[in-house]
Amino acid sequence: MAQIPVFAFAAYSGTGKTTLIEGVVRVLKSKGLRVAVVKHDAHQFEIDHEGKDSWRFSRAGADVTVISSPEKTATVEQRGLTLQQVLEPIHDVDLILVEGYKNEDLPQIGIARQATGKGFTSSLDRYIAVVTDMDDVNTSLPRFDLDDFQGVADFMIKNMEDFTHFNDQGRAKMVDVGEKSPSRRTAVAAGRVLVSPETFALIKSGGMKKGDVLTVAQVGGIMGAKHTPDLIPMCHPVIVDGIDLSLHLDEERCSVEIEATVSCDGRTGVEMEALTAVSTAALTVYDMCKAVQKDMVISDIRLMKKSGGVHGDFARQEDD
Repeated sequence: MAQIPVFAFAAYSGTGKTTLIEGVVRVLKSKGLRVAVVKHDAHQFEIDHEGKDSWRFSRAGADVTVISSPEKTATVEQRGLTLQQVLEPIHDVDLILVEGYKNEDLPQIGIARQATGKGFTSSLDRYIAVVTDMDDVNTSLPRFDLDDFQGVADFMIKNMEDFTHFNDQGRAKMVDVGEKSPSRRTAVAAGRVLVSPETFALIKSGGMKKGDVLTVAQVGGIMGAKHTPDLIPMCHPVIVDGIDLSLHLDEERCSVEIEATVSCDGRTGVEMEALTAVSTAALTVYDMCKAVQKDMVISDIRLMKKSGGVHGDFARQEDD
């Protein structure tokens, strides 16, 4: 099944994002596109009416209730879902608009209304475009007025191809990036390997029979980054300028902490190279130590931040 492009709209309550999305949907529909909209509600909501059949089924304990007519179908699940779980069943549409989910790693359009006095929900480098009536917003991002539904819709249509790796027949393809302008791109990824106190002590003292775990894993991670296009389908070969991979021991966590920074001047990003570097380094740690411990855990492999490119910058917000 073809991947459907997703655009998220991020704003504080009362900014007018629902009105904006409504206007954009009308424009997209006028152009013959099929559109899905996903709204994140931070509060409890009810779509069943007391006494109706679907309400009675849910009250009786049904985990999933489906009501269908010749015109529409609704499914009610008695559980919360992740965004990925929400998006997976959506099909037969040309693009998906998401209201909310501002902390998810999605291409976001930031909205700010001067009258609210709140500004944007994140720094401007988080967005691919902004919609605002504020005069003091200094950015090179595409910018639209709050009522410019046509402009926002045209921007989304123009950039739809950047958010899918499938052709019109639903078959995989490598996206053509030839028309993109080269720019400085950097990505930072991180991860960790959780080990036992005994394994930790051997790594720290250099007592592993296979050798210096951190040094070998560092080399393995760098090699992994260089071979990313050979491992990940549809990943463009990139001339990488630099790969900085560091490993250190966290005594409190009893873990090997891994961080990789990859940079290039190119037409596509190096997020996958950074993530592959971390993954390969983590696997190397496991391989070096598996004779001593089999139940090590590789965890928390994640993109920390990236810069450059039309999709804008990204920085993960973490408590720890």
